Amino acid sequence: MEKQKFFSAKNIAILGVLLALVIVLQALGGSINIGAVQLNFTLIPIVLGALVLGPWAGAFLGLACGVVILIQVIMAPGGFYYIIWSYNPIITVITCLSKTTLAGLAAGFLFQLIEKKNRLVAVFVASGIVPIINTAVFVLCCLWMNEGVGAFQNLLPDFAGMNMFVFILVGLVTFNFFIEFGINLLVAPGIHTVYKVVEKRIQNR
Repeated sequence: MEKQKFFSAKNIAILGVLLALVIVLQALGGSINIGAVQLNFTLIPIVLGALVLGPWAGAFLGLACGVVILIQVIMAPGGFYYIIWSYNPIITVITCLSKTTLAGLAAGFLFQLIEKKNRLVAVFVASGIVPIINTAVFVLCCLWMNEGVGAFQNLLPDFAGMNMFVFILVGLVTFNFFIEFGINLLVAPGIHTVYKVVEKRIQNR
């Protein structure tokens, strides 16, 4: 999409709708837990924004998601997020704001790169890379805030004494990652259809 056309009325409207979806879905989805970490259902509109409006729109939507997650973390009454916020507030902020932002940015760039050869493949790659980067950044940040993660691990008898990296993978992200990854791949054909419709309307404006 040409830079001079990005701030058209239709593009701003699309971004506004996707932003509303991100906020609503994260606010609702954040209350559903699988394991110790909350599922993030906002990855789908983040992918769609990255495809339709480009990588920087994907990054913006990812950042908006991160802001909502950060608010939820700060307001968390207990559990994993309460502990990491108590022990490592600065790293927690970096974690919340960076993981979905980088995921949305990468999805947009990869889509633009692969779309030239095969658009459908590009949609699947972009859809799959978002949960991968989201999870990878989360894991790296958890290793960075080992004090808080270690404190939480010590509260779980089944994981006491386990290597922290293994605990993060097994106890914190395994189920979340595969569910989010599976959901994104399942809806990828639908995202592809929506993308084609939106692209056609933008081109005809």
